[in-house]
Amino acid sequence: MNNLFKIPTPAASQAGVLKSDYGLENHGFAGTGLVYWNLPTEALIEEMIFRGEAKLTKHGAIVANTGKHTGRSANDKFVVRESSTEDNIWWGQYNRPFSTDKFNELYARMMGFAQGHDLFVQDCYVGADPEYTMPVRVVTEDAWHSMFARNMFIVPKSAAEYRRHVPDFTVIALPSFKGMPGIDGTVSNTFIVLSFEQRVCLIGNTAYAGEIKKSIFTVMNYLMPLKGVMPMHCSANVGKDGDAALFFGLSGTGKTTLSADPNRGLIGDDEHGWSDNGIFNFEGGCYAKVIDLSASAEPEIYATTQRFGTILENVVYNPVTREIDLTDESLTENTRGSYPLEFIGNAILEKRGGQPKNIILLTCDATGVMPPIAHLTPNQALYQFISGYTAKLAGTEAGLRDEPEITFSACFGGPFMVHHPAVYADLLKHKIQHYGVNCWLVNTGWVGGEYGVGKRISIRHTRALLNAALSGALLNEQFRVDPVFGFEVPLHCPEVPDDVLDPAEAWPSKEEHMFKYKELAGRFVENMKHFYYSQYKEQIEPILHAGPKV
Repeated sequence: MNNLFKIPTPAASQAGVLKSDYGLENHGFAGTGLVYWNLPTEALIEEMIFRGEAKLTKHGAIVANTGKHTGRSANDKFVVRESSTEDNIWWGQYNRPFSTDKFNELYARMMGFAQGHDLFVQDCYVGADPEYTMPVRVVTEDAWHSMFARNMFIVPKSAAEYRRHVPDFTVIALPSFKGMPGIDGTVSNTFIVLSFEQRVCLIGNTAYAGEIKKSIFTVMNYLMPLKGVMPMHCSANVGKDGDAALFFGLSGTGKTTLSADPNRGLIGDDEHGWSDNGIFNFEGGCYAKVIDLSASAEPEIYATTQRFGTILENVVYNPVTREIDLTDESLTENTRGSYPLEFIGNAILEKRGGQPKNIILLTCDATGVMPPIAHLTPNQALYQFISGYTAKLAGTEAGLRDEPEITFSACFGGPFMVHHPAVYADLLKHKIQHYGVNCWLVNTGWVGGEYGVGKRISIRHTRALLNAALSGALLNEQFRVDPVFGFEVPLHCPEVPDDVLDPAEAWPSKEEHMFKYKELAGRFVENMKHFYYSQYKEQIEPILHAGPKV
């Protein structure tokens, strides 16, 4: 907000109480309006309501509207090509090069734009393992984005800690600033540009808060492998006996829902690291899809939508009663809830766990041919990991159609991977082998036919399959070898009908199922050709041999 008339705002008198000694002048800011440093949730809510950024709902959550951008702008993300980092980066679709000169010019224009504008700063940390913790700073022009950063990252515990905070990486998000393609070299008015050398991410012309979160994740995906730590787009939980499990998957595959298991402790829902110390959450909060949430099927996540301190993004509400409608997708299917991890009753507050016993690779198969669960060899797991097969669901990023769109996203998070996928696969391989991890492929997509014909598998059946896999009981069942992919599919599982375990049984004919299955397998084979680089031949070849036989 450009507060030209210097109108006192609710938290103006507390704006500098938690100010860091490392001020914004170190980032190039000058002549700004009032800077609000590290305001707590309550003060931020007062500010955002005063400024008209958000509305308070009946049970205390706030609702914010992101405007035009209701998902990630994948085509507007760039990485600055710098001599110190360029040899480590997997240039291409997800890591588009941006010149240093253009970055510096864009940065300077943003600094000029910020003059006279009130700003909000949150000094936080990413990485719950003290050995790998990184201090970060998020500078925003919207109070609700500052609250989002506070929800999503790990916050300091004292005023002294805030004062000493010096960020290793800084995100500057100014949604009202528009890029100029002809001048800045961007594709559109929207941009997300990361400089690993300058340790800065610039975000403009989008209010979608997920860009802030995913920019920091991208940074961790670059830095952690250099330290021998596996960064993962996954959720994680732990059983009563300390048996940790990882759930890899893209948005919409169910990793948040399935990891929020009342019988297991939640370590985190989206981003983790795996080191020799065990697994640790990168974040301090959750960012869950809330469209069509059910109090019966997803009670833990549903409860967060009724709590003070939760941000509901693009959720429709009644302005008179202030009741929210989680079934209304008129703004977007990608409605989101941002809340601190401790809002989940069984959360592990340390956000850390031991070495995982099971890895679950989640896919949402829109063709209806994949089995609901399969046991994988290590190389089969790496094949599925690099492939990252799923169906993107409408709303998760700009430009998607209404029906699910088949996609392959490397490492179940291609847009956030900075190194070549073989680097992450090699890290994962050594950890799977060293710690003897069981690997499973779980299909949360369609059964009985493809999208539009069959139906999505029930959460009840998926949970029963997961319970049996995580407990070890499923390993005691009989298995059949899949004729296409070669992995093992159980013949029986408690509380799951046998015909659900064999997708072909629900198709009009087994021949039609097999035709579609082989057609999908052919797409796997074509996709894997993208990753065969001579410098990664040693890592990739054994993985290719574990793929489908068409």
